[in-house]
Amino acid sequence: MGHHHHGHSHSHAHSDLKGRNLLISIFLNIGITLAQIIGGLLSGSLALLSDALHNFSDVLSLVISYGAQRLGKRQASSLKTFGYKRAEILAAFINAATLVVVAIILMKEAVERLLDPQEIASNLVIWMALIAIAGNGFSVLLLKKDSNHNMNMKSAYLHLLTDMMASVAVLIGGVLMKYFQIYWVDALLTMIIGVYLIYMGYDLLKESTKVLMLFTPKSVVIQDIVESICTIEPVKNVHHVHIWQLNEEEVHMEAHIDFKNDIRLSEFDEILEKIEEHVYHKHGINHVNIQPEFDKCDSKSVIVQD
Repeated sequence: MGHHHHGHSHSHAHSDLKGRNLLISIFLNIGITLAQIIGGLLSGSLALLSDALHNFSDVLSLVISYGAQRLGKRQASSLKTFGYKRAEILAAFINAATLVVVAIILMKEAVERLLDPQEIASNLVIWMALIAIAGNGFSVLLLKKDSNHNMNMKSAYLHLLTDMMASVAVLIGGVLMKYFQIYWVDALLTMIIGVYLIYMGYDLLKESTKVLMLFTPKSVVIQDIVESICTIEPVKNVHHVHIWQLNEEEVHMEAHIDFKNDIRLSEFDEILEKIEEHVYHKHGINHVNIQPEFDKCDSKSVIVQD
């Protein structure tokens, strides 16, 4: 059973940077939330208080992402042989679910505002929206890079982006109300934001669910792998194949391989090396676990149903 760790390209410095960026965003958002609560109480503006609530939901999702990112770095132990490598996927799943909930609440608020427009001409609301845009905008820029290749960071990023866009909607709505008495614009913008969120949140939910359910990763075609392993000389057939993603960096594969003759272990090791090289370079599978067999009575189908 050969286990070769192909070096991961992620350095520790990088994940510390992710953590640092998340922490900065957490404190920024706590600051914005407090500012909005104070502003809302001073001006009696419900819009600001509901905005503060949105920002607070951001703080929670950022804390979840940060916690998962920290947990993920913990060492494996005899009770947790994989460590916490799935923590980030779980966090992405939770945050994607709350993203969809936030979207529905936003759209509900927008409809209420369309039916019963509230006058917000207060300069305070406009200034607070600007502060929220600046704070969330900074956080969005901090997390943008990592959001491209990490579901957890992407879920945190989307929460911040929502908030930033919601503040932009409030700002535009406030300015148009104050100077032009137009009341429907921010409700319309909020509806658009809601639709975008449901679209993105659903996508993240789907991706994280695939990993949690041990589905085969998109890029991997089992039939191709089986065929290419069968071209190696003493291999007779490949069966009982499982391929799953542990997290976004690790893909595992296990399989039983039937040999035409009773080869020695040293020969098997050479073949294993070939298989590992091949599946790593062609399919990005970085953990391979093979059970060699000769003349063994078991089901020879590639996917074995229990």
